[in-house]
Amino acid sequence: MSKSLLTFIQQASKKGEKLLAILLDPDKTTLEEISSISKKIENLNANFIFVGGSYVENGITDAFVEKLKEHTQIPIILFPGDYSQVTNKADALLFLSLISGRNPEYLIEQQIKAVPYLKNSSLEIIPTGYILIDGGTNSSVLKVSKTIPIPQNNIDLVVSTAIAGMYKGKQLIYLEAGSGAKNVVGLKIISEVKKNISIPIIVGGGIRTKEQLNNAYKSGADLVVIGTAFENNTLQKL
Repeated sequence: MSKSLLTFIQQASKKGEKLLAILLDPDKTTLEEISSISKKIENLNANFIFVGGSYVENGITDAFVEKLKEHTQIPIILFPGDYSQVTNKADALLFLSLISGRNPEYLIEQQIKAVPYLKNSSLEIIPTGYILIDGGTNSSVLKVSKTIPIPQNNIDLVVSTAIAGMYKGKQLIYLEAGSGAKNVVGLKIISEVKKNISIPIIVGGGIRTKEQLNNAYKSGADLVVIGTAFENNTLQKL
């Protein structure tokens, strides 16, 4: 992919083309499994592989991405839960700010800690506003970030948070219900955010069926992320 990944996402959004990312957690996947997993991802026609997790041991991400690169040409985007998960072997990094929370560690401190790893990096750095929505579970993101997710029924707050993220210069807005969420991000939330911002929307958390995937797309998601359903082999070929 010669163009930047952000440009690719932006252009797809403008054309109404829907994108898919598979999220792999190096803490849940062994290096030995990567060959077979890569084939499964290729069969799903995924546009991206996201790599990251909340509890990934330091150094694992580097070897994990290197091994992935041996088995697939699909662009790899880091989705880090901690600055220690940054590796120059990926193609891009979602430079996340947890704008739904008020913990400075995930609003700016983690980003500052990542700077020494990024200054001389070849990674494409994509400023992303990360909004945690209540998915009905005590997700790992909630535990690690020590922040309160926005209730599903407080659509106005979600929309205002997304707009504020756009005004602050974020290039993507990520609506996240949390890994293994019981409740996916509400379709009304997605559609209202879509109406009010002019940057692409990523949606993830708890999407387990083709119907849920298609509903997220129809409501305005530009890029949907599948994690747990892929890990559990519960998602049929799309």
